[in-house]
Amino acid sequence: MADGATTPAFLGVSRSLSGRAWRQRPAEASVVRAHIQALGLDEPLARALAARGVRADQGADFLEPTLKALFPDPSSFTDMDAAAEAILDALQAKASIHVFADYDVDGASSAALLVRWFRAMGAELPIYVPDRITEGYGPSAKAFDTLKAAGADLVVTVDCGAAANEAVAHAAAIGLKVVVIDHHLMREEPPNCLAVVNPNRPGCNSGQGNLAAAGVVFVLLAALNREGRRRGLFEDRPQPDIRQWLDLAAMGAICDVTGLTGFNRALTSLGLRVMSDWGNPGLKALLAAAGAEEGPAKVNHAGFILGPRINAGGRIGKSDLGARLLSTDDPDEARAIAQELDALNIARREVERQVTDQAVRRVEASGAHADGSAVVVIEGADWHPGVVGIVAGRLRERWRKPVIVIGVDAVNGIGKGSGRSQPGMNLGRAIQAAWETGVLLAGGGHAMAAGLTLRTDGIAALRDFLNDRLAHEQADAETLDAVEIDALVDPRAATRALFDQFEQLAPFGPANPEPLFALEHVSVREPVAMNGGHVRCRLVGADGASVKAIAWRCADLPSGKALLAGQGGLSVAGRLKADDWNGRKGVQFEIEDVADPRMA
Repeated sequence: MADGATTPAFLGVSRSLSGRAWRQRPAEASVVRAHIQALGLDEPLARALAARGVRADQGADFLEPTLKALFPDPSSFTDMDAAAEAILDALQAKASIHVFADYDVDGASSAALLVRWFRAMGAELPIYVPDRITEGYGPSAKAFDTLKAAGADLVVTVDCGAAANEAVAHAAAIGLKVVVIDHHLMREEPPNCLAVVNPNRPGCNSGQGNLAAAGVVFVLLAALNREGRRRGLFEDRPQPDIRQWLDLAAMGAICDVTGLTGFNRALTSLGLRVMSDWGNPGLKALLAAAGAEEGPAKVNHAGFILGPRINAGGRIGKSDLGARLLSTDDPDEARAIAQELDALNIARREVERQVTDQAVRRVEASGAHADGSAVVVIEGADWHPGVVGIVAGRLRERWRKPVIVIGVDAVNGIGKGSGRSQPGMNLGRAIQAAWETGVLLAGGGHAMAAGLTLRTDGIAALRDFLNDRLAHEQADAETLDAVEIDALVDPRAATRALFDQFEQLAPFGPANPEPLFALEHVSVREPVAMNGGHVRCRLVGADGASVKAIAWRCADLPSGKALLAGQGGLSVAGRLKADDWNGRKGVQFEIEDVADPRMA
């Protein structure tokens, strides 16, 4: 990222209607030329590739990622070999093995990967997913007691457990063996168990810290196959072909909002190709329940159609529905679970809307969104713990600063919250520090998201702690919070051909942002306010050419008001999206930001 103080404002926009500067995404000219020559790309696309940090020698692997070129050595992960050995020891001894999963998409995908590998080996793996409300996140002494009573000999935790030192110690005390597979931030001292596999574990040299838990589990499956070959387990049975389950690895990577570079990009890109066959009965049924058509799978399928529905089970329903959906091979069971999840998602949206409206009113009444503080911490009685993370994300988008939303149980005097952060501000590290200093009862996460539990009389102390802790990161984050433009186009050039050309950079996500285009001197025509605060309109250039456009959740913000007023002479930044309604193969411009040159 270039220094915002020295990078000239793109189109002269130093302050847009959202308060952000516009910059052209920086790229080294020599790398741009190398991509043009080696890959035969047009200059705008070559520039976008270079601007994403893709070196001259990495272009081919980026555009056509393969597992062969990018798969890491499983042994490069601390404890990976020990984990594979422990799991196969238990399998061969016919011990009772259970998987303990988090209740989100990454946890469900991770659990389903293990279940499917065990099934291919002729064994069924029971799944335990804690209830978000009654048990909270991750392993607990009570959960391990339940598993022990159920006859478990070995528990494999996925997408959780790396910071559960006390709970894992309890498991050891009751004679329960544990293997931890995780990716979250953890303490310097790992839990005392058979193995702790986590690319973000201090001292791990895998270089794969951007993996979701499902990606780590996928590497574990490769390690299990390798150890199985060494033990001769495949002399009388076929070795499980883990490539058939790449769709599950992609679900975890996309829905956990991980950096889509290197091996993780290969998992996601190839996983979407596998998903496109819709061979997983659960994903197929959930797509049908959502009323979506089968076809080539995109990030949008995982992140906006399938993911929210899988998450709905853990948020406001039965916590194990997602893992059961992704691991079943029974179409009838898949259909029933998918319909239940779709109904839960409808209910979740209404709960989320109510909490969002209340939180916005409460924060804006207090002025906490605009007082210069580093972070917003807001609480409300009986706000459902299952939606506070989504609401925090919505408010972060609105106010461009980290937000913690806490649901308070007034009877017990306990608050459960979730936070979302801005690039450049490590919220997970701050939450971990708050727990270590006794401000929280529990807490953890990663740079961009975190969860916590605290006494309600400690909310003010948490607010002060986080504002103090994150204040030194605030200035850098504000500099990073610029609108980075890939190319300037006009409405006539905003076509399906341009969209298809830049789709070569997909899949998009953190570390590989979706291309952002700018339109200059456009007029807004036919603006319409839609339910949910969205604005639909048409953007018209000086020559009369136009492109359909939409802006999400902004009708009450300065950018939305400018659009609804039908202003002319605006500069608009946004993304091109496919518009395939009724087979038309068109595009729509999804507005990210609006600038009025008269005010910039």
